[in-house]
Order: sequence, then C-alpha cells, then structure tokens
Amino acid sequence: MIISIVYDSGYGHTKKIAEAVAKGAKQIEGADVNIIHIGEEEYPWETLEKSDAIIFGSPTYNGSISAKLKTFFEASTRAAWMDFKWRNKITAGFTNSGAYSGDKLNSLITMALFAAQHGMVWVGLDLHPANPDNPLPTKDLNNLGSWLGAMAHSLNDSPEVTPGESDLKTAEYLGKRVAGITSRFIK
Repeated sequence: MIISIVYDSGYGHTKKIAEAVAKGAKQIEGADVNIIHIGEEEYPWETLEKSDAIIFGSPTYNGSISAKLKTFFEASTRAAWMDFKWRNKITAGFTNSGAYSGDKLNSLITMALFAAQHGMVWVGLDLHPANPDNPLPTKDLNNLGSWLGAMAHSLNDSPEVTPGESDLKTAEYLGKRVAGITSRFIK
C-alpha cells in the first residue's frame, strides 16, 4: 500500500506536520509512505499514479492554500485529471496558520473540492474537539475542532517551537486513519 503526502511548506511548520502525518501512516502494517515537498522541481506524477492514497498539505496564506500547491493542483489537470488517474484514491488534507482560525477551513475546502474533481475519496477526522474532561483517549486531540482535515496553529516562531504537541498528534492520527482506511479499501 503506497501513501504519498504532497505538501508545500514556506517556513518549515507544514513540513513538521507532514512528518507527523507520515509517522501515523507508518503505524499501519504494509504502509509505504512517500513524503513529497513540492517546489520548482518536476512533479512525481508516476509515483502519485501508483499511490493508493494521496494526502495534501499546505500552509494557509491569506485565507487559502499556498501558490505552490495551487500550481501543483493546476498542473494535475493534464497529468492526472484528463484520464481520471486518481479516481477512487483515498485522500485527506492538513493545513496550518499563525492564527487560531486564519481561514484554515477554506484551505481544507479547497483541497477537498480539488480531490472531488479528481474522483478521489475524502477522509476527514472522526474526533471530538479537544476536551481534557472527556474520558476518551483522544481527549487532547483536535485542539482546533476540525472535522474536514487536520488543522494546526503555528505561531510565527520557528518550527522547533510550533505547531504544538496536540496539533502534531492530531496530524499523526489523521495519517494513521487514512492508512487504515486505505488498507481496508484496497482489499
């Protein structure tokens, strides 16, 4: 089972989240995880076509995904969308910004709509919002209360400081959830 994490990271915060997602995905037996930082290089279309799941990540800049992820999305039209090469692949998303809201939901909606146009199957979070009084073992996850994907609050500090532990554990949970669903889906 191949899971690819495609992300952009301007300052290193989103990279840290991508690594947490990968850590979670690797907890499922048989998961082979690719972490793909997009930039100016060629996009790994063949790797993505062979993937069973693709998870997207981006910082939220000015209320939306980064320009680099948007460019990647647009380039996928010829590389994947025309022939529906990503149809029925499992997918999910994660984002972060310096504000608690920062309009991160719009970034996740953008990713989900992109995935829908490719015929992909979106996986969200199945977590209650964080609540230290909740008896569930996941009581400290989903600090920002998102269900569409993982959100993180990354202050303008260095990535060694933020995002916080709860947000990273939520990203790890998302990676494990996607890998677990993918393993059941490809049988």
